[in-house]
Amino acid sequence: MTPQRFPKITAEALDDLRGRIGQAVEDDAYVRVATRDAIRNFALGIGDPNLLWLDEGYARQTDHGCLLAPPSFLYATSRVVGGYVGGLPGIHAMFAGTNWRWFRPIRVDDAITTQALLKDVILKRSEFSGRAVQQIYEVRFANQDGQPVASADSWCFRTERDAARRLGKYRKIEPHRYTSDELEAIWQDYQREEVRGASPRYWEDVDIGEELTPVVKGPWTPTASIAFLLGWGGLYVRAHRFALEQYRRHPALAIANPQNVPEPPERVHWDSQFAQQVGVPAAYDYGPERVSWMGHLMTNWAGDDGFLQELNVEIRRHNIVGDTTWCRGKVAAKEVSEGQHLVRCQVWAENQRGEMTVTGTAVVALLTRV
Repeated sequence: MTPQRFPKITAEALDDLRGRIGQAVEDDAYVRVATRDAIRNFALGIGDPNLLWLDEGYARQTDHGCLLAPPSFLYATSRVVGGYVGGLPGIHAMFAGTNWRWFRPIRVDDAITTQALLKDVILKRSEFSGRAVQQIYEVRFANQDGQPVASADSWCFRTERDAARRLGKYRKIEPHRYTSDELEAIWQDYQREEVRGASPRYWEDVDIGEELTPVVKGPWTPTASIAFLLGWGGLYVRAHRFALEQYRRHPALAIANPQNVPEPPERVHWDSQFAQQVGVPAAYDYGPERVSWMGHLMTNWAGDDGFLQELNVEIRRHNIVGDTTWCRGKVAAKEVSEGQHLVRCQVWAENQRGEMTVTGTAVVALLTRV
């Protein structure tokens, strides 16, 4: 029998965590100002070619008059919304979703401030790890003028690493090896991606049941993790003395690698050997990365004049090394509310095994011909 290596969820630690509900949380950030370079790095990290984020000359010709940031850029401005959790030392955290609501676009050179608090702690049964703790945070975002930019409820599931490894829910899954024909088919799907851009999409022209042009991502590799980190910043990625200072402040983050050198649990996103220690068959993507892909799907469809108001995404399965993700959606409803012409969409993502890895909903405000 494999010996217990990592801590368990204890009643005392759970009571301590519940005692923090409603309390403000110190929120650090990788990016505080949406500079041109910060926006570009984030867009490149999620693989989003929208010129509204990348081309200043193009963006100046739009009604916005300047570069905008992808809506999910706000992940780079808050560690909490991206999955940073407190309490339950040594218990693994798996990002599981975000309910986003945006109030205005993020413009180039906006300075973003945040307010974060622990909203709820829920004990659940889990096929993956026997039991899990859902840990939900609320984060509010404002710009330099004090105007609200967005709010989000974001959550992780805390799981016992040893229990998840022992149960082995996904142990039979192996990274996919691609044929040349499969890779060519994926490339053709990339070529079919449609960025609506400057061509207006009018509310009257949208039909219920209409399918969105899919967006493909992958095959996913640890290199993709690095690209996303360059734009997002990560949670515990530190080097040299800054890494050791972090481990001294938070000893549970220091997990020895095969050389007995401490590294953070975040290495599940590039180290398959360690990912197996937490019950996953191989290294897997970041949850905020996948939510951002769904945002990419929606802003492609909405065009420059549409505004993504809501995006509610649940992460349902791990996206491991070699997985390809097709982000999909369809129009579920149309309505007029407070003078706004809104379209509600169902969104989901599937991998090459036909498994649904994401489910969610989105709301977009569109132009009207009236």
